[in-house]
Amino acid sequence: MKPLIVAEKPSQAKAYADAFKTKKQKGYYEIFPDEIFPDGALVTWAIGHLVELREPKEYDAKWTRWSLKSLPILPDAFEYKVARGKYEQYSIVRKLMKEASFLINACDIDREGSNIFYSILTLTGIRSKQVKRLWINSLETSEVRKGFANLLPNDRDLRLYEEARTRQKSDWLVGMNASRIYTILLKKKGVATVFSIGRVQSPTLYLIYQRTREIEDFQPEPFFELEGKFSTENGSYKGKAKIKEKERKIVENILEEHKLAEGQSIQATVLDVVEKQKQIPPPQLHSLSSLQLAANKKWKASPSAVLKAAQNLYEKKIITYPRTDTRHITPSEFHYIKNIAADLQSYIGCSFPLQTAPSKRFVDASKVQEHYAIIPTRKVPKVGTLSGLEKNLYDEITRTTLGMFHSAFVFRETTITTDVSELPFYTKGTVPLELGWKQLFPQKEKEEFLPSVEKGQSVEGTVHIAEGITKPPKLYTEGQLIQVMKTCGKLVEDAEDAALLKEVEGLGTEATRSGIIETLKKQAYIDVVKNEVQITEKGRILCQSVEGTLLASPTMTAKWESYLQKIGRGEGTESQFLTQITAFIQQTLETVPSHLETKQFAALPEEESASQAITCPLCKQGTIVLKKSFYGCSRYKEGCTQTFPLRVASKKLSPSVIETLCTKGRTGKLKGFTSKQGKSFAAHLKLVDGKITFDF
Repeated sequence: MKPLIVAEKPSQAKAYADAFKTKKQKGYYEIFPDEIFPDGALVTWAIGHLVELREPKEYDAKWTRWSLKSLPILPDAFEYKVARGKYEQYSIVRKLMKEASFLINACDIDREGSNIFYSILTLTGIRSKQVKRLWINSLETSEVRKGFANLLPNDRDLRLYEEARTRQKSDWLVGMNASRIYTILLKKKGVATVFSIGRVQSPTLYLIYQRTREIEDFQPEPFFELEGKFSTENGSYKGKAKIKEKERKIVENILEEHKLAEGQSIQATVLDVVEKQKQIPPPQLHSLSSLQLAANKKWKASPSAVLKAAQNLYEKKIITYPRTDTRHITPSEFHYIKNIAADLQSYIGCSFPLQTAPSKRFVDASKVQEHYAIIPTRKVPKVGTLSGLEKNLYDEITRTTLGMFHSAFVFRETTITTDVSELPFYTKGTVPLELGWKQLFPQKEKEEFLPSVEKGQSVEGTVHIAEGITKPPKLYTEGQLIQVMKTCGKLVEDAEDAALLKEVEGLGTEATRSGIIETLKKQAYIDVVKNEVQITEKGRILCQSVEGTLLASPTMTAKWESYLQKIGRGEGTESQFLTQITAFIQQTLETVPSHLETKQFAALPEEESASQAITCPLCKQGTIVLKKSFYGCSRYKEGCTQTFPLRVASKKLSPSVIETLCTKGRTGKLKGFTSKQGKSFAAHLKLVDGKITFDF
């Protein structure tokens, strides 16, 4: 009998196998005897979640149809099943688990990794078999071997599993019940489509809706200011008076009071020149959310594309674990980065003297729990081996990490006060003195240097009235939405609620936020156009429906998340939490009908409607209709299997595109697709054997 190592996915299993001498078998690797495993070992893998909760209809036939009479959906006990299409690998894992001397959970080091492993183990029915935990932050061979040589007990892992299992059950209960309640009641109000409700996705959508309403309700107002243009022998500069009025006449009166006329050449005096030397320290190391924000800002890459590319880099063993919320490292990581700093400098082509004293800004073991910040591993890739978003992310992580060893950016800030007929005008400018860490991030910046002037100096100038208009807030980008989800406590007025949201770090986790945004896209609640997150009419209707309820409140989600974390620490129980969820569902069922009774909703636009008169290209009898997250034939119950995805390469396909494919087989050139590397591209779509393909 040999120990069995269970990885979360095949690529992770291969990374473990690469640290030993192995032989590939069907569904697993065989590790030959080794100093770490004297009798050898086996490495198998899940394919993400091999096991999932059963559907409502599998508990009771009355839950097959969506009706208010059959609600609430509250199973006496939750049951699990093998996920569709994954039974073959599950069978291999189950057999190996039964034969193993002991088990090693080597799934991702977070609560979902614990859930994946223990949900499989639970379904197999295996009891009383010893389980140990692999806990590493890098897939480098040396770190993998070190981790397996120092396996941890599974006490904490079991608590994380209970936390994850409780979250899974509670999300199932809220989703199954709330989705049906709102879908059924909104259908009675004339909105015939399926609405998906989620513990985290609904308050996240409401944040987007709130920003949209702020923009729509914004009333632009004109304003008037006084600007001055001044010239000296050394150059010219501009200044502004501290005047901002809604009426032009008020500003004109100020000019008259100071005996000034617009555009008239005047003599002015430099009243004061204040110079201050300032500095900005190097940026903090990256967590996943800060990396997603940076990548979205620099390359317009979606958070999900960033997570996928970062995961690929992790599996290539060149960066550390990406699903981290920490921006610090321990002295151990600092030491090895210092040793490979020259190689990292060579990789990015930027050399500078290293400041090797660790700073608390980056190195603080007290701020590192399960994971540390995202940094390069000891394995530095060769220049040119990475491309696209992976290259961009690795460069960003490497440059940010090297910033630990660089000096601050030092600049001189100069403020000039210019007196014009006893009316002061203020000018501010900066001059870089030492680039410091900014050397690592070369940018084409247009610096407007101020001319050298002295106090008391006479200058020539003109003044004029500048007209402006107040601007509404902007729509969130996907990167900003990640940040807003994390810091939404700042938007809450109640101090206690704000503190709670800060404690649990807002909505979702580092690992789940990008997935939540993708879910909102798939449910057709939002569209992303030119990197701006726009709410659809379907999303607006849902937000109007849940407005004023706990489903729109990030505070509710924060309270639930806080208790889930208590379960992970062994301070709470699943039964108590699910009792609260059951009470919430009962309350929702009782209050939502009256809550929606007086509300009126707009009809969904045609492209978001539940059906379209497009003849099915496969059976030639049914019509293609828009389901929850895909297009499918209306005769699916008669056996027609024709379906089309709602989105291809992140672009939402409208019914007109589907109709063109079904009738002509090929579309014109379409813009707005996004590659796996996060780059936008255009292409024709072509229908081949019922499947959509690109035609460049």
